[in-house]
Amino acid sequence: MIRRCQDADFETVRAVINDSAQAYRGIIPEDCWTAPYMSEDELRDEIHHGVQFWGYQEDHQLVAVMGIQDLLDVTLIRHAYVSTSRRNSGIGGKMLLTLRSATVQPLLVGTWADAVWAIRFYEKHEFQKVSGQDKDRLLRKYWSIPERQIKASVVLADEKWWVLTTETQ
Repeated sequence: MIRRCQDADFETVRAVINDSAQAYRGIIPEDCWTAPYMSEDELRDEIHHGVQFWGYQEDHQLVAVMGIQDLLDVTLIRHAYVSTSRRNSGIGGKMLLTLRSATVQPLLVGTWADAVWAIRFYEKHEFQKVSGQDKDRLLRKYWSIPERQIKASVVLADEKWWVLTTETQ
């Protein structure tokens, strides 16, 4: 079952993120890795800035989370993680499909450039990488991340974004 996360899910959301984010250890730049990957304060800050977390519940336990954040004229996919024990079981795709159907604005997602599994996941679900110049512009416009992370990241966009971009040129 996919449901909106509640305040009572806070620690479980953080646990899922920190468990799943272990996949980035040794992949992303060492100076960008932190332990834990997501602190309590960082998660509270994300929620405070409008990230709405959704969870995939299995046997009364959250095993995956995915956030969305409406900003200006787009919706961002934020912090999409599936517990290590449940990876590659289709949960991420189900969550993405549900959240895509709940949004009307174009969707953008940022991820680490060396996280090839994450990029493949979004490409499999019809997202396309934007150019390097657009990536930098979008990351600066919609995300609050350090320059180091901008250099080590990619942005992927859904079809709505590509159509909108084509129409405005």
